[in-house]
Amino acid sequence: MYHYHHLTEFHGLPVREFGGPEADHTDVTDHGAVAWRLSVEPYGATEDFGSRFARFRETVELERTSALIVGQWDKSGVDPSEVLRLLEENRDRLPSLRALFLGEIVAEEQEISWITQSDVTCLLTAFPRLTELRLRGGHGLGLQPVRHESLRHLIIETGGLGGDVVRALGACQLTALERLVLWLGEEEYGATVNAEDLTGILAGTHLPALRHLGLRNSEIQNEIAERVAVAPVVARLTTLDLSMGVLDDSGAAALLEGQSLAHLHGIDLSYHFLSEEMAERFANAMAAVGVEADLSEPQDGEECDCDADGAEECDCDEFRYPAVGE
Repeated sequence: MYHYHHLTEFHGLPVREFGGPEADHTDVTDHGAVAWRLSVEPYGATEDFGSRFARFRETVELERTSALIVGQWDKSGVDPSEVLRLLEENRDRLPSLRALFLGEIVAEEQEISWITQSDVTCLLTAFPRLTELRLRGGHGLGLQPVRHESLRHLIIETGGLGGDVVRALGACQLTALERLVLWLGEEEYGATVNAEDLTGILAGTHLPALRHLGLRNSEIQNEIAERVAVAPVVARLTTLDLSMGVLDDSGAAALLEGQSLAHLHGIDLSYHFLSEEMAERFANAMAAVGVEADLSEPQDGEECDCDADGAEECDCDEFRYPAVGE
């Protein structure tokens, strides 16, 4: 879910907020022993992001920094492409950087659909040793197909993800990637992705090390389940996550009728719209082959009153929503 609190740990390190000009970091004797969080206040910022980054560069031993979180920036009038430029320009001073979270902005600061990103391809080309990349916000997000031989974990959290980004991911050669998680979202909040856009990812041709796949938070979760049920990449996975979306009985049935899932350690369908009968059937089927299935957070959706309006046809799917949109 979209969080209301900032991370306290990232990449196995405690998070240290860099803070404003009054912040004191003399107690940090090893600048590589923490994950630095660099952000400006969402409202009434006394220092813009560019100025704070300049002070960060002068204060912290960048050469030792292994994990960096970038939080709020655009409330200070800074374009996201400027944030990327600052990171790229300082790549030679960040030789130890292994983990980056761009857009760690929480719900009380800004809705996820309002977070503006930019083309993040330069992060992968500038930091070839990066092993973990996490992005939040899909508005303006871009990516071009690249080859990266170190990235192991990639998470993109959005209320609406572009189909062009998903297609680009499918064309990227991410030879070390073990964990891929995408929050796909809904059209109302910017999603243009369709099931066909997932072809490259589900083929798995360029993802030889992939072991965990999360295609979450989608209004087309049933179509995704149908594709996953016959996807070549599934055979090499150990865990599969189709949670947070509008999955109902038809999607669950497709998974049961498709390729065997007996090799999985676990499958996550939490936050779903399955009937009690189908939830029980799915859970029993997975238990029979030793697969742990998470079917928590069943949803009812909003009550449909089409009959009251005298409508002859009714699409009650419009009363079901992914877990995170706006």
